[in-house]
Amino acid sequence: MEQEFEDIDSSGRWQNLYNEIRNQASEYPYKVAKLPVNRNLNRYRDVSPYDHSRVKLENSENDYINASLVMMEEAQRAYILSQGPLRNTCGHFWLMVWEQCSKAVIMLNRVIEKGSEKCAQYWPTTEELQMSFTDTGFVVRLLSEEDQSYYTIRVLELRNTKTGESREIYHFHYTTWPDFGVPESPASFLNFLFKVREFGSLSAEHGPSVVHCSAGIGRSGTFALVDTCLVLMDRSKNPSSVDIQKVLLDMREYRMGLIQTPDQLRFSYMAVIEGARLVLTDNSAAQRVLPRTALPLEPDLPPPPPPPRPHLNDNRPNGQPAPCLDLQASSGEHLLATEPDSHDHNVDEHSGHVRKRHREERIASTAQKVQQMKQRLTDSERKREKWLYWRPVLLNVGAGAALAVGLLVCWMYSQ
Repeated sequence: MEQEFEDIDSSGRWQNLYNEIRNQASEYPYKVAKLPVNRNLNRYRDVSPYDHSRVKLENSENDYINASLVMMEEAQRAYILSQGPLRNTCGHFWLMVWEQCSKAVIMLNRVIEKGSEKCAQYWPTTEELQMSFTDTGFVVRLLSEEDQSYYTIRVLELRNTKTGESREIYHFHYTTWPDFGVPESPASFLNFLFKVREFGSLSAEHGPSVVHCSAGIGRSGTFALVDTCLVLMDRSKNPSSVDIQKVLLDMREYRMGLIQTPDQLRFSYMAVIEGARLVLTDNSAAQRVLPRTALPLEPDLPPPPPPPRPHLNDNRPNGQPAPCLDLQASSGEHLLATEPDSHDHNVDEHSGHVRKRHREERIASTAQKVQQMKQRLTDSERKREKWLYWRPVLLNVGAGAALAVGLLVCWMYSQ
């Protein structure tokens, strides 16, 4: 596989290879997505779930949601690849998570990217802590939140108000993956992927995890493709036995357009090659550890600063123990190794830069709000000045009109 990558890379054939895969991919009907009643349930007109693989809502008058069930039987993996929820489909989204018994939601985009809303805010923040979706009867509560340099792990409580039952859902949020782009390095992405695996979110004992970005095909497709290929390699213990192009074509049988750009295809190769070195090493401990010394912190796209975090209730639904969110645990099954002192210094230095940028962003935001307030005051003052200018005129006109009417009435009675 490494030789294949080198050959494609050296000859600059990624665009050609991407076009070949796109031309070979099968196309299937998606009539339900195009029904008039479902048009406002799709984020993009050109991204629709196939009829044969779309996820169907069970307890809803309309069973449609823009999401596809991707079944990779050889790897014993199943994913629900979904568009980022719209403001009018957040309740449908949580209904799907409940009905499919999903343990995790994997979010690979930010709510706002390049000034546009790419996804609705469908989970509660640390400020509100709880959100209600009355159209489908669900309440989502934030139990805990753990911020890392480029991703956030949340534990949410999803409660069905119709049955009273509650479940814990993990929310893995990758915050620095640009739209139509790729992460800065395979190491950072793999560290995120292995952290998702560590929580058991992708295992067959749970329902399929929900993976989404904005459209649910580019970044989401990359995540599912790399994870599937690494599972197949780990089982066969032979990297050459896995054909990335074939796996991608198999996945495109379930959802159109997976992998949106040649760069995402190239990055998928890089991540699979780098991941294979980790899962196929002879050292059993290294099979589950990604050295953080190789982990770039992606300073160009820092996550937004979190608001102050109040004390959260540690009670868990159904009497279940709280999941371990200690990212520095020393267990051999945990994925993050202890950092050397030099890296600690780099992390501290980077944190200082991030905090400085956050402070500058807050200052800029405050200045913008002040400017808006000044503009509103200026507009109000202008309106007041106009009123003061015209008021005497209007009063004189009104008094003159009243006098004229009075004289007219007196004249009429005198006749």
